[in-house]
Amino acid sequence: EVLVATGLLASALVALAQLFAIAATANAAARSSTITMMLAEQKIEQLRALQYTFDRAGLPVQDIATDLAVYPPLATGGKGLSPSTTNTLQANTNGYVDYLDHYGRTLGGGTVVPDGTAYIRRWSVEPLPTNPNNVIILQVLVTRQRDRGTGDAGSVSRGANEARLMTIKSRKVQ
Repeated sequence: EVLVATGLLASALVALAQLFAIAATANAAARSSTITMMLAEQKIEQLRALQYTFDRAGLPVQDIATDLAVYPPLATGGKGLSPSTTNTLQANTNGYVDYLDHYGRTLGGGTVVPDGTAYIRRWSVEPLPTNPNNVIILQVLVTRQRDRGTGDAGSVSRGANEARLMTIKSRKVQ
């Protein structure tokens, strides 16, 4: 009886250990997804805060100089809400990418990934085809992977441990 009880207890402990391993893996994936989503939301809010309006005379006004690759953003030296090229979500494009460490602190932008990079955050600014002068589409992609495989080859799908957000911004009268 003791031998049978010991065998049952050992089987239960092995199953419980596997359950803990699965839970730990799921928690790590959830943590990574949460962090990438928070970083994507942060960049979307920075983009939405930039000036994209009409002045009192009805002329369009658009921020095309703010550098969002550093924190806090600099008033000059960046692209602001300038329209991006078609591949800024697939490639590290100067003015449309920043790198962050494990704590979410910016390491700057550029095309070369700096040491200590844990997250790569890319964004695009595109005119809405049906109203290109007054509405823009903002997209942000945050990934932990330096090589996204088919994702960097043009796929628009979001991979595991990545966050991708999209919104629009329209001109408003000041």
